Amino acid sequence: MTDLAHPDRLAKLERLREQGVDPYPARGINGTPAMDLTAGAGTPDEPGELLGQEVTVTGRMLGMRDFGKLIFAPVLDQTGRLQTGWQRDRLEEWWPQRKNFDGGDIVSVTGELGHTQKGEPTVWATKVTLLSKAVAPPPEKWHGLTDTEQRYRRRYVDLWAGPEVADVFKNRSKILAVIRRYLEDEGYLEVETPTLHPIMGGANAKPFITHHNALDMDLYLRIAPELYLKRLIVGGLERVFEFARNFRNEGLSTRHNPEFTMLELYEAQADYRRMMELTEGMMSRACEAVNGEMRTTFRGQEYDFTPPYPRASYLELFRENVGCEYDDETAVKAKAKELEIHDSGEYFKLMNDVFEACVESTLTGPVFVIDYPVEICPLAKAKPEDPRVAERFEVFIAGMELGNAFSELNDPAEQERRFIDQVASKDPETPGEVDIDYINALEYGMPPAGGFGLGIDRLVMVLTGQDSIRDVLLFPAMRPQAQASAEPEPETTAT
Repeated sequence: MTDLAHPDRLAKLERLREQGVDPYPARGINGTPAMDLTAGAGTPDEPGELLGQEVTVTGRMLGMRDFGKLIFAPVLDQTGRLQTGWQRDRLEEWWPQRKNFDGGDIVSVTGELGHTQKGEPTVWATKVTLLSKAVAPPPEKWHGLTDTEQRYRRRYVDLWAGPEVADVFKNRSKILAVIRRYLEDEGYLEVETPTLHPIMGGANAKPFITHHNALDMDLYLRIAPELYLKRLIVGGLERVFEFARNFRNEGLSTRHNPEFTMLELYEAQADYRRMMELTEGMMSRACEAVNGEMRTTFRGQEYDFTPPYPRASYLELFRENVGCEYDDETAVKAKAKELEIHDSGEYFKLMNDVFEACVESTLTGPVFVIDYPVEICPLAKAKPEDPRVAERFEVFIAGMELGNAFSELNDPAEQERRFIDQVASKDPETPGEVDIDYINALEYGMPPAGGFGLGIDRLVMVLTGQDSIRDVLLFPAMRPQAQASAEPEPETTAT
């Protein structure tokens, strides 16, 4: 046992075993959901259909208020909390066993559904069964874990110690379901593509590297599923999407985690304008599903998700907020120096870093920033009427980028040229290789297409009003406990 196990609870555990009671029985007991029992009890003035019937509720016991011959013990299951009442007269033979129970234990309570004198729905127990003995005590007074780091490390406690925590993850599941249903209604097919990639591609980020022993080759945990999904467009699957778990070996912050969920979708015969329509449809429906309306509150400010969302030109935003044209190299480098932005020697990366520093915080949104310089869009098609820019947008809310979309480049020769330029410009420490198989796929012909990637974790943050990405991930990345006690968690940013 670890240091969390309490001596009094361990003593009760042994006492139960000595009495022939298994504290961890092999068979569970299915109960009626607490929410259904609460509704079925009705009120003293308007009795429900289950009032007076024998019922069973199963879940975690949230404590014991002992009044001598009466104990009140609320039970929590996935649907909610329901009070149970243990009376000595109803449990005469079992009554001495109550001393072996503690708050936090998993129990099953069977009895008559009724009310207390104050009208609270209550199961008046005729049978109490221990299903799992908790040897570690719950958080004091059931107010939840107050230490933020411990909340993330012990999410298995956080979920039931603070009921609002579980609500966030229920809403996350609802958001995924709404988006999936919306895309299926639009004729999309959900697919799965590889997580282990032989070539790092689809985005500009540092990968996690692993080794396949049987093949004796290095592989990369995917940083994006894009190139595989577009191969499917070549293959004739004209509308595809994937909820992809992606991995990027970069920093931690309130909006970055090395493992995250991205929705990516691709549609033949579409462009970035169609992707804007889909984005508005998905995000507005998700907001309504979670909040009951098209508005949500995030970090103290209200945001309206009612379509359509405004469009703002990257080049115009750059000019207005930086004070020069995007391709004025002298002025841009001077601004970067003023902002203490590191110059790696690759001009357009520096230019975009300046944009992010000067512009993104002003983007309240939801807003589409459109038409990015073609030099920073290696997978996007140039705009026919202005070849300086690519048909690309990013959608922003609260100064935070949630999604990225293109009219997809489908010219194999141009794609190969851009891949070569991209690899040449990368940090020498970041693996880089032209994906020849993807070029081969384009040589067979990919129809005009639009593609979109949406950061699910960030969308959930906004729609559920959570300040940090860690609050919408069940198990966020953490330092090992011993290491974390010696130094604080890093708060670094990543692109």
